[in-house]
Amino acid sequence: MRRDVFQAIADPTRRAIIALLAIQAMTPNAIAEHFDSTRQAVSKHLKILTECELVKQEHQGREIYYQLEIEKMKEIDKWLEQFRKIWENRFQQLDELLATIKKPKK
Repeated sequence: MRRDVFQAIADPTRRAIIALLAIQAMTPNAIAEHFDSTRQAVSKHLKILTECELVKQEHQGREIYYQLEIEKMKEIDKWLEQFRKIWENRFQQLDELLATIKKPKK
């Protein structure tokens, strides 16, 4: 089954893993230390993130390090950009309305 990035980021644990990996590459055990779940549960989340190409594995000796795949994160940002423009426009309209309401009446 092919997963997409939005399925991956829908889960709060996977979002937390992404936030950790945004700081530095980590081993599965180091990632698991940040959660109250089993190492196997964290591995399942890492598998999904890898399938969605949000993280990639790098072997260093016997250790596997996971790191964030920045280009895939940019795809999410690009999709969100269309909504960011709508939100900014609506906030601007709200600011203008509030400014109009606050004007003292003559």
